[in-house]
Amino acid sequence: MRIGVIGVGKMGHNHARIFSEMKRVNLVGIADVNETLVREVAEEFKTTPYVNHNDLLAQNLDAVSIVVPTTLHKPVALDALNAGCHILVEKPISDTIENGVDMINAANKAGKKLLVGHIERFNPAVDILKEIIEDQVLGDIVSISSKRVGPYSPRITDSGIILDLAPHDIDVISYLYGDRVREVYAVAGKAFHAYEDHASIMLKFRRGNAGVIETSWLPPHRVRKLNVVGNAGVATLDFIEQKVIVYDKNWAREANVDRQEPLRNELEYFVNMADNGDGPLVTGEDSLHALAVALTAIKSYHSGRVLKVPLPNLAEIPSKVSHLRIKRDMH
Repeated sequence: MRIGVIGVGKMGHNHARIFSEMKRVNLVGIADVNETLVREVAEEFKTTPYVNHNDLLAQNLDAVSIVVPTTLHKPVALDALNAGCHILVEKPISDTIENGVDMINAANKAGKKLLVGHIERFNPAVDILKEIIEDQVLGDIVSISSKRVGPYSPRITDSGIILDLAPHDIDVISYLYGDRVREVYAVAGKAFHAYEDHASIMLKFRRGNAGVIETSWLPPHRVRKLNVVGNAGVATLDFIEQKVIVYDKNWAREANVDRQEPLRNELEYFVNMADNGDGPLVTGEDSLHALAVALTAIKSYHSGRVLKVPLPNLAEIPSKVSHLRIKRDMH
């Protein structure tokens, strides 16, 4: 499969690395407006550098990863679709709901697959936790809370932490519940960034369940954890260590997680999806929901009010998705 990568900053560099290691993939080229950077990365992975992404798209590609600033997602995605490519777009899908809808419609019209890079969906620990919840090991789930904090990356200049990091947890919590967010309340602030650099977000789902997200660029240490509380037990998930521990009235047990690199899982899934025509595991609509919740949280932070998420007609996330079986078939 002929594949390219547009944008080779930190995350784009990882896309290029993994594609270069995949036997089924010919990494035809990479593109970035930083000529020095793109030449260095192209040399590292033995591929061709392009400063203009349209020159890369002219190379008869089958698919492309789009790893550029969020505000550029729509124009680059439309260029890629017009060039006949299946596209993987890093999360969030776009900077506005309207632009995200345009991207989804353009992909549908072109008959091409659109996968949004919500990487935590491809974390094997999330798979295990989803199974634990569906098997009623924890009983009925009351609340899910997450903590995603760590040092600020200077590359993030066009948005605050709610738009940059919170979509990870909005999507994962929605996926674990099998539900959509109905209302949002956020408290946030900024210590050094042009936008908010720390936030606490309360989510109320359509079936009444609660979600809480704490995120911050202020701490020097990275934490990526999630807690699930049910009426029969509690589970904790560590995204980085890929550990899941279940607590009930008698035991604390660690689940057996087959640790894997989530981005590699995601890119292998993307290649298979583009090759065999399967529908995306993380749909454009899923990512549009995460974006809508994040944007509503920003409005809530500025207004100090509880706000409804303006997506009443989106289909529900299926309550049971055999994520593990999909990925075992993939390997």
